Amino acid sequence: MATVELRFSASPEHVRTARLVAAAVARRAGVGESVLDELRLAVGEACSRAVGLHAAHGLSTPVRVMLTEGEKSFSIEVGDDAPSAVPAPRGAADSESSEETDQLGLAVISGLVDDVEVISDAHGGKIRMSWPTATSPLG
Repeated sequence: MATVELRFSASPEHVRTARLVAAAVARRAGVGESVLDELRLAVGEACSRAVGLHAAHGLSTPVRVMLTEGEKSFSIEVGDDAPSAVPAPRGAADSESSEETDQLGLAVISGLVDDVEVISDAHGGKIRMSWPTATSPLG
């Protein structure tokens, strides 16, 4: 199982780089060309969400992206350090808008990826996504 780890400062301009790296590693892992656009969009949404959460909570830690090539699948995990148990330090209107944007981003990801898992606790969150590779019976 090969893994590539990418860490970047929580800044919107780095999301494009994360998308490009994810697509290149996915292609090398055997993910079908037909799903690479959806993969790029899903990674972009997940990374943008993490960047937004870091900004909302005033965090300076990096966003983490793990790209893992399995025997029959390729998975991507995008991690943030924003605590889910603590609301973002904003006004009520800003919090509602931020929460709606977050939910919309998660809905987009769920529409793009069949196998997705969202985990969040007091230490941060992760979005795990996976796709079959060409060597899998589903690919």
